[in-house]
Amino acid sequence: MKSIFIKRQHFSVLMLIILIIIISVFYCFIKYTDTRFSFTTSASTENTFQEKVFNLIYQKEKIAYLTFDDGPTLKSTPKILDILSEEDVKATFFVVGKHVKEHPKLVKRAYDEGHYIANHGYSHYNDKLYINSDSFIHEILSTDIEISKAIGIENYSSHVFRFPNGYMAPSYKSKKQEYAKLLSDIDYTYIDWNALNKDSEKKYSNVELLNNLKNSSKNKGTLVILMHDTSDVNETYLVLRDSIHYLKEQGYIFQNFYDLK
Repeated sequence: MKSIFIKRQHFSVLMLIILIIIISVFYCFIKYTDTRFSFTTSASTENTFQEKVFNLIYQKEKIAYLTFDDGPTLKSTPKILDILSEEDVKATFFVVGKHVKEHPKLVKRAYDEGHYIANHGYSHYNDKLYINSDSFIHEILSTDIEISKAIGIENYSSHVFRFPNGYMAPSYKSKKQEYAKLLSDIDYTYIDWNALNKDSEKKYSNVELLNNLKNSSKNKGTLVILMHDTSDVNETYLVLRDSIHYLKEQGYIFQNFYDLK
């Protein structure tokens, strides 16, 4: 009987050691996983991130989130990345899937330099985006696939979508209201902006672009700033450095969506 008791003790000690090893390995895996693109499987944690993104424009802290829509493009994106690197500013790029497919190296560079790659749909054509709910989801997920290929991260998802032309724009309003409810099904949220330089609206001088930013950001706390890395109408990179300097002078610090995780 004594021998059996001792064997049972040894077996219990052995099982305890194995359990400790398993827990240690699991802890190390969680600790050192790259949090830039991975999310915990806890739905509550994901919702916390999404809520933070959704509510950014209502915060009082003087934090500036530079966001660039509609790229990447060969003409503007490299110049913008150069300036952001020189100014030590991290931004968020709302990329269009078809342009990611055309210029994957630019997306890879932006990602490697610490910028957040978010989703702006695949085609940027409202007629395609809003055909039906399946088309809406397909536009988002197809863009995720192209981003994954570009940056070499399997099953990448930014969890952040920006409607082409913005959610608050009057066009397709009822469709936006309907399809916005589908975003939670794929662990997404959406965000507009509360400051901009109007670089996609009409031709402005560089002084006017900067003044547009100043006027739209006046007396606000946290800023989500809309710009474009396209050059279709204005060349934002020509005024980007002055815009960054102005915001710094106003006491703003710069962050991107990684800082919300």
